[in-house]
Formats: sequence, C-alpha cells, structure tokens
Amino acid sequence: MAKTTTPVTVQAGNASRSGMKLILANPRGFCAGVQMAVDVVSQTISLLPDEKVYVFHEIVHNRHVVGRFQRKGVAFVEALEDVPEGSIVVFSAHGVSPQVRELARSRRLQAIDATCPLVTKVHSECIRYARQGFQILLVGHANHQEVVGTRGEAPDAVTVVESVEQVRSLEVRDESRLVYLTQTTLSTDDAGVIIRALKERFPQIKEPPSSDICYATTNRQHAVRQIAPECDIVLVIGSKNSSNSVRLTEISQNVGTPARLIDDVSEIDWNWFKGNETVMVTAGASAPEDLVAELCRALLNRYGGELEQREVFNEDVEFGLPASLKRLGKSRGVDLENSRIRVGAPVITREAYGSVPLTVSARPA
Repeated sequence: MAKTTTPVTVQAGNASRSGMKLILANPRGFCAGVQMAVDVVSQTISLLPDEKVYVFHEIVHNRHVVGRFQRKGVAFVEALEDVPEGSIVVFSAHGVSPQVRELARSRRLQAIDATCPLVTKVHSECIRYARQGFQILLVGHANHQEVVGTRGEAPDAVTVVESVEQVRSLEVRDESRLVYLTQTTLSTDDAGVIIRALKERFPQIKEPPSSDICYATTNRQHAVRQIAPECDIVLVIGSKNSSNSVRLTEISQNVGTPARLIDDVSEIDWNWFKGNETVMVTAGASAPEDLVAELCRALLNRYGGELEQREVFNEDVEFGLPASLKRLGKSRGVDLENSRIRVGAPVITREAYGSVPLTVSARPA
C-alpha cells in the first residue's frame, strides 16, 4: 500500500521550467505474470538456440513484445496444426483448454506452459466447482483467449456472462447451485456492475474465495481512478487487443477525464495538447517500460515541464518458473529449480527518461 511521503527530487533539473506536468503512475506496465511469460519465451530461445520456437497465440497482448520475439525467429500461431509435429510450443500467458493440451500431446509437441498463475487459479476453481455440481457463470468476454481456455475446463458447466442485460435473461438449472468466476483482466467497475446484478437476481449465488481479477489489473485501475481526476488527459501505453489496457482508458473516462490508448509515441496526435496540460501516463500490464520512457521524453522535449512518479501501490511480487521450463532446462544441463520472477517498481534512469525535473511522491490510497 502507498504511504504519504514528502516529494523527493531524484534527478537534477530546472524546477521553475514551464510546460507540461507528467504524472507517471506506479504501478504501471509489466506485471509478474507477463514478466514470467516473457522470460519463459526468452529462456526457451536460449536453451534451444538451434530449434524453431513456436508460441500458441500471442505470448501477451502487446504488439511490441510479439514483434521483438518475431525478430528473434519465434513463430506465433493460432492453430496447433501449424506447429510441426515434435516441435517446441509455448502456451501463452492467457492459458489454454484441456482440449488444446490433448491436441499438443497427440502431435508429440513439447509444450512449455507460460500461463499466468492467477489464470491457473481460475482454471482450478472452475474444475473444482464443476466437480461439485455447480453451474458456473463466468463473467468476461466470450472470445477472449483467457475465457476460452477457462470455459474449456468444464464446457457443460460454464455459461459466459458479458453484460447486465444477459443476466436478466439467463436460464439456470438450479439457483441453489450457482457460482460466479471472472476473467482476470476485467475492469473492477464493469465486473462489479455485473456481479451486483447476478447477486440481485440469484441471492444464493456463491462467490470465489477471493477476487479473480488479478492484483495488477486492480492496482493499475485504482491508480487511474485516483490520479485521473486531477489531470487534463490520460495516456495509456498498450495494444488495442489488451483487455486490461482498454479497461484503463474506460476507467479514466468513467471519472471524467479523456483518455487515449496508444501502442507507442508514434500514435500521438499532437492536436490533443496545447503544451501546458497535466498528463497522466500509465501502461497496461503487458506494455514494456521503454515505451513509457520514449513517450515521456517526446512530450517533455516538445513542451518542456516536469515529471512526477506518483506511487499509489508499491508492487513486489514473485512467481516461480513453470515446471515444464525447469524440465527443459534440466534436459539441457541448466538448473532453473530456484529461479524466480520478481517484479517491483519500474526504475527511472537518466539514460531512459532524459534529464528532466523528477519527483517521487505518494499519497494515501
């Protein structure tokens, strides 16, 4: 949680300089699940320098991350039939269904599972409730890869719920044997509206032991909800197919501040600015930090001003590497048993951000 501090200048600059004020949200960008998935692909490439590495779906929903791996020779496929039999395939962070895993086995593919542990948690809940005879109402976007994978765990037990309107027309088998689960990357605002509607219509509905919406999604959304009202515009770095990035723009608009989702600085329309605005800058959980730095440099080089990193939450999360990657490492003489993926606050450096007035501050959540 954030604590109140006195702003501390960490980089020299002209504090009286006029121009923009950029408020850089912390947390932003890569979460532990994304960092783990990216590291899984990187280490697979390193362990198999002479083999083609395939990834089933985009490893994370960010075109820069995908493009960087493609330039290293990684092939992203939407069908396992496009992976030659006996090859290495990495399952993306969004998870896959048992049917996909079985197809991979039938094609003798060596599968490396980069599913985010928080998505795996929802899969486990789905399996458990289905075995107990519950009908599962899965709140999320039906065509999102995460929802497709979760629903595949118990297709006869799962009904996807995308809207309040759908709640009103739902037909259920037994109102006393209902449970809801959620996609991990939903807006807490939007999910809350649907969950309230479910509870109003089905008072006996069971809820998961803890929220399914991931900590990183929640924290980034809370930062936008807290900071956006004092800003003229919010810029979100992220790709259009990134659910959690899209949700950040929606939350900003919900609190009355216009927001723009951009992949990188090349998508800025300079007509958005006069040059003296207060601008919040954040990034979806799959967006690399160097894209954030590039955006901030471009704005400050053009308009001048100052940069403040506002610490709303200080994330410090660790995930272990998947067992499938550890086994691959062992087969190649590399011990990955004790390897951990740790993600903390992004580090702002002079090399990345340039020489600008910079403060780091926090206020109560």
